[in-house]
Amino acid sequence: MPVEIMVHEQSCRGCELCIDICPTKVFKLDEEKRLCSVDHAEDCIACLSCAYICPSGAITHRDFHLVKNFYRDEEFCRKMGKFL
Repeated sequence: MPVEIMVHEQSCRGCELCIDICPTKVFKLDEEKRLCSVDHAEDCIACLSCAYICPSGAITHRDFHLVKNFYRDEEFCRKMGKFL
């Protein structure tokens, strides 16, 4: 069963950071709404990098097993935080 990922439209800024950081390309930009949306939930590996980097906290996950994170680039996230 895939991880359940939710992007809360009222919170999303359309910054595309989740699209850039996702190692399995789960997200896409909805050009019409200028918001990020889940395109391939079945590919999510639950690294949670998208939720970690999202400046507005618009991304949440359910039904995942938390394991040691090998994919989140925390240094990159810290650097990006200076601009948000």
